Amino acid sequence: MAQTSVKSTALEQAVSLRRDGFMPWLSQQSTRYGLLWLCVILVLVFSLTTPTFASMLTLNAILETKSKIALLALAATTTMIVGKIDLNVGFGIVLWHILAISLQIQFGFSWQMAVITVLVIAALYGLLNGILVALADIDSFVATLGSGTVLYAIALWHSGGRQIVGDLPDAFYDLNSTALFGIPISAFYVLIVAIILWIITEHTPIGRCMYAVGGNPAAARLNGISIKKYTIVSFIASSTLTGFTGVLIAAQQGVGQASVGMDYLLPALVGAFLGSTTIRPGRVNVWGTVVGIAILAIGISGIQQFGGAFWVEPLFNGTTLLLSITIAGYAQRKRLSNQKLVQKKEPITPETQPQ
Repeated sequence: MAQTSVKSTALEQAVSLRRDGFMPWLSQQSTRYGLLWLCVILVLVFSLTTPTFASMLTLNAILETKSKIALLALAATTTMIVGKIDLNVGFGIVLWHILAISLQIQFGFSWQMAVITVLVIAALYGLLNGILVALADIDSFVATLGSGTVLYAIALWHSGGRQIVGDLPDAFYDLNSTALFGIPISAFYVLIVAIILWIITEHTPIGRCMYAVGGNPAAARLNGISIKKYTIVSFIASSTLTGFTGVLIAAQQGVGQASVGMDYLLPALVGAFLGSTTIRPGRVNVWGTVVGIAILAIGISGIQQFGGAFWVEPLFNGTTLLLSITIAGYAQRKRLSNQKLVQKKEPITPETQPQ
């Protein structure tokens, strides 16, 4: 099946090349994979200009520090597919990582029960956000901003504004500190989650329905697709993945504090928005999000090794967010205009001719 799919894709590209000519085909490919090539170019440039960049130490540092942002960006991607924004990828991990630690230290939970409890609570919280957006018809930005602020207040109340510190089992730390083949295990978490989301969103009816809801809710409703159901499911998935990321942050730091979390919000959203400009330009997609986070990670790491100041990272993230939203909007408008052009060029047949 995979071989057949590859042959089919190659055949489609060959037909497109023959029909449209080389330059339009090259422009299409550069638009689709330009960000991926930029990622490769950045690696080459930083490797040549900064010898320490091209090392396993730098690679592991990038994978270790940016894997949590990548997971949160994938969480944000699930709601963006249905046309919604979930700000709790930043607010949520404030409470989730505190709970993962306090349940063990203050309430005597085993680390396994603490992890399961956090994931269940996070899923229920996602259900609440889904209900606010889908059933109460509150704008997703407003709903998640309001509920996220409440969640942040609960985290402050629960922690008393202080750090939660105590002895945690080594097995809990191993959730984040383990290495496989010399690579941090958190990178494998990202790969596994990305593959699962890619299969669901690109190769199942669930994913096609999600894209239909995000692309044209009115048309999706006319085709019998339950907009409310898929919106709620996407928020549950996003919040559960955010809860898992909070657990990993707790295992990484070993300390629960309310100041941790908000720094993850902007990079996660930037990665998801930036991802909509590549692989499948004009629409949010899983592998595009992964490439978007890779661009952020490589760019920031390279600039820091050049001696960039402490304010470079937020400047880079903010600028990239503005550029990615602009490019994504242009790509989406171009994709829609191309679809309308194709529809106009379709020949009229006895079946399609108006009566």
